[in-house]
Amino acid sequence: MALDGVMLGLIGKEIKERALGARVDKIHQPSREELVFVLRTREGTLRLLVSAGANHPRVHFTESFIENPAQPPMLCMLFRKKLGSARLCDVRQYGSDRVLMLDFEAVDELGDRQILTLYVEIMGRCSNAILTSQDGRVIDSVKRVDLSMSSVRPVIPGVEYMLPPQQDKIDLRSGGDGIDAAMSKVLSAGEIRLDKAILSAVMGISPIVSREIAYRVSGGCDSFVSELGSSERDALRGQLSQLRAVMADGGATPVMVSDKSGKPVDITFFVPNQYGSGADIKSFESFSALLDNLYSVKDQYERMRVKEKGLIQTLTSSCERIAKKLAIQKIELERAENREGLRKLGDLITANIYRLKKGDTVCDLTDYETGEDVTVTLDPRLTPPQNAQKYYKEYAKAKTAEQHLIKLIADGEKELAYLNSTLDVLSRAATVRELAEIREELEEGGYIRKQNSKAKKPAALPPIKYVSDDGFTILVGRNNKQNDRLTLKDSMKRDIWLHVSKQPGSHVIIVSDGREIPPSTIEQAAIIAAYHSSARDAGLTAVDFTLVRHVSKPQGSKPGMVIYTDQTTVFVRPDPELAKRLAVGDK
Repeated sequence: MALDGVMLGLIGKEIKERALGARVDKIHQPSREELVFVLRTREGTLRLLVSAGANHPRVHFTESFIENPAQPPMLCMLFRKKLGSARLCDVRQYGSDRVLMLDFEAVDELGDRQILTLYVEIMGRCSNAILTSQDGRVIDSVKRVDLSMSSVRPVIPGVEYMLPPQQDKIDLRSGGDGIDAAMSKVLSAGEIRLDKAILSAVMGISPIVSREIAYRVSGGCDSFVSELGSSERDALRGQLSQLRAVMADGGATPVMVSDKSGKPVDITFFVPNQYGSGADIKSFESFSALLDNLYSVKDQYERMRVKEKGLIQTLTSSCERIAKKLAIQKIELERAENREGLRKLGDLITANIYRLKKGDTVCDLTDYETGEDVTVTLDPRLTPPQNAQKYYKEYAKAKTAEQHLIKLIADGEKELAYLNSTLDVLSRAATVRELAEIREELEEGGYIRKQNSKAKKPAALPPIKYVSDDGFTILVGRNNKQNDRLTLKDSMKRDIWLHVSKQPGSHVIIVSDGREIPPSTIEQAAIIAAYHSSARDAGLTAVDFTLVRHVSKPQGSKPGMVIYTDQTTVFVRPDPELAKRLAVGDK
C-alpha cells in the first residue's frame, strides 16, 4: 500500500485548496518521526500530519487525536521558532516523484520576511521531513543523514539541500512528448508483462496503477508487451492520457481496496476493475479522510505498544524482584520454623556443662528425650555457658524472625498479585487514555516516576458497558482504580459482582435496578468476566459471583484488591463474539 507520486501530487492539491494562506498556529511532535502542524484558516483550524516513519510515511490532514509528550523535543522547539505564525504560501511537487514541498512565508529574528521550505520525502525507510532556509540550506530534519551514512546526499544542518536523484522514468506531465516517450519506453521493453513495463516506464505510479492500466488495455493483468496489437496500443495511449489528465487537473476518487475479511490491501486514486468481485471497494470524500481512516488505528496501536513496552518492563522487573525476595523469605521462614532444634542444643549444653570447657570445638551429647548421641558444634572462643546462651539467642531470633517473615511474605504475595493484575489490565488496554490511567495508578503507587504533575489530566474513561439479552446493564472496570470505584462506590448492594476465580481480571457488575437478575444474564456476565481476565485465551474458566454487599476492601490494600463471601462459582468459556455482540458504544 505505497503512497505513490501521483497520489502525493493529488494530496498536495488538496492541501493547497484547503490551507493555502493559512497561518501556523501550533506545531507538535508526537513521536520522533511525526510532526503535526495546526493551521489557522478563515474557516477554522486544520491539523496537518507529516510522518516520516518507515512503516507509514505520509502527509495529510488528520482528525485523529495524537497524544503529545509532556516536554516538546528539541526539533519541535526549533520548528516552532522558525515557523511560528508563518503563512503557507505554496505547495509544490518535485515532478511526479514522491517529494512534496511546502513553502512558508516566515519572519526571522530581524523582522525580515523569508521563504522557508519543508521538503516531505515519502520514500519508505528513507522518508524524511527537511526544513530548509531561503538560500536552500538545511535548517534541520526529522532524520539526520551524516557523511558516514551517505557521502552523496547528507542531510545535516548547514549543508545545501539536494533533491533525491531522478529515476529513469518518464514524467507524463513533462511537455507534449511525455505520452510519446512513455509509449516508446513501454513498447521497447521486450518480452515482459505489460504491467511491469508500465511500472518501469512511468514515474509516480504504484503497482496497482500499472496493473489497472494493463487490465483496461488487454482485459487482464498477465498480458505481455509483445502481444499488443494496434487497438491495444491505442488503448494504452488513451489510458496514459487519462492518467496525465488526472495528474494535471485532479478529478480523482480516493479509494481503499479491502479483501473479503475487511483487511485493507491497497489504496489508490480511482475505482479499480482488476479485482472484479474479489474485493470490496470503498470511496472517500478526500485523500486525507482515506489516509486518516487507514492509518490512524495502526499508528495508535504502534504508539500504544511503544508506551506499553516501558510499563511492561517496569512491572515485569518488579514482579521478578518480588518473586525472588519471596523465595528467599520462604527459605528463611522454613529455617525459623525449625528453631526448636536450636533451643534443644542450648539445653543439652546446659545439662552437660560440667563435661565441657572453653576451647572445645565439638562434643557428642546424649539427647535426653531420644537417648541418641547428638554432635554439637561449639565456639572455642566462648565458655560452655556462653555457648548455651548463643544457641538460646539464635532460637529467640528465629522466633522473632518467623513473626516478621509471615507478615512480609503475606504482604509480598499481595503486592505480587496486584502487579500481576496490573499486567493483565495492561495487556487488554485498547486506548492511549487507558494506558495513561494505568500509568497514573503506578505513579501513585511509587512504581514509576511521575512525569509532569502540572499537565492537564484527561477525563477518566467510563467502565466498559454491555447489555445482556435480558436487558440488564453489565459494567466492566478498565483498571484497578476503576475496579474499586465501580464495585465499592458506584454499585448498589443488590447488584451482582463477578470475578474470575483466583486469577487476575476485571471487576464485573450486573446492574439490577431493583429487578431479579435471571441466570441467563449471570451466565453472559460470567463469560464477559472470563473474557476480561488473564483467562481470555483459556478454555473452561471458573468465575465467582456474589452480591455487591458481600464484597469489601481490606484496609490499606492495593487498588483492585477485595475480599468477598457467599459466592457461587460457575464454569464458562470466554467468548469474544458474545462480548462483541453485547458491547454498547465505544469500548
